[in-house]
Amino acid sequence: MDRRSFIALMASMPLANHTALAALNSGQVKISKPIPSTGELLPVIGMGTWITFNVGGSQKLQESRNAILKRFFELGGGMIDSSPMYGSAQAVVGEGLRALDFPTGLFSADKVWTRSTAEGRSQFSDMQTLWGLDQLDLVQIHNLVNWKAHLQSLRELKEEGQIRYIGITTSHGLRHEQCEQILEAEPLDFIQLTYNITHREVEHRLLPLALERGVAVIANRPLDGGDLFGRVHGKEIPTWAAEFNCENWAQFFLKYAVSHPAVTCAIPATSQVNHLEENMGACYGILPGKDERKKMFDYVASL
Repeated sequence: MDRRSFIALMASMPLANHTALAALNSGQVKISKPIPSTGELLPVIGMGTWITFNVGGSQKLQESRNAILKRFFELGGGMIDSSPMYGSAQAVVGEGLRALDFPTGLFSADKVWTRSTAEGRSQFSDMQTLWGLDQLDLVQIHNLVNWKAHLQSLRELKEEGQIRYIGITTSHGLRHEQCEQILEAEPLDFIQLTYNITHREVEHRLLPLALERGVAVIANRPLDGGDLFGRVHGKEIPTWAAEFNCENWAQFFLKYAVSHPAVTCAIPATSQVNHLEENMGACYGILPGKDERKKMFDYVASL
């Protein structure tokens, strides 16, 4: 069952029961975590743009993404993550930010993705143009491509004040050994990796190492590309999930990801406003503790 069908089954429920509106209306506190290298607070739920914001030159689709961005900021969102790998996503995000007059709270995260060192500099210049920003909050080396050369370039840009934070990324459980070596040897602000309730390989070494080294962690694919919803098809969210303010499966899965002590932020991607509202509900209330996290994992594993 895909997420759209899952949402349709909930259509008869009051809107506030499956969006972030209930959290806002009940006065729940927005959950933020500090970036270890500076202490700056970041909302634990951000937004990815892979596939969902690659909509080319369609004005209709651009306007729908503008609506998603608008709602994201209304509900307390911060980090938006993109990449040159994502087609037109950077341009679509930039157009949306301009339409919204660059909302307060934006934390811009992008990536260099090329084997050419010189082209990496050009990609950064393109980011500034596409986003409409002189300074990017975070620039990462996408999938470690040419990482040594790009890391040096990013450090120079950071010293010049054009970038605030630098980092590396991986996904789909790949390059973990290389990431570990880089984390041990290089000073970084961020690492981005895949982490969700069914893909927990990074718990063994990378997450503890990031915590030890004072590196912020961005969890990509926190909903496993939507596949987690198929796993719980026909199943009710357990009643005890209300103890940590979960009203739906999206919040259940996202709160599992961001409640790990090493994880700073998760970046689910969506092309639907109602999905965004569900996701942002995970940014409010309280997070599950160690015992509750085990209970969550055991419950999903039993399905």
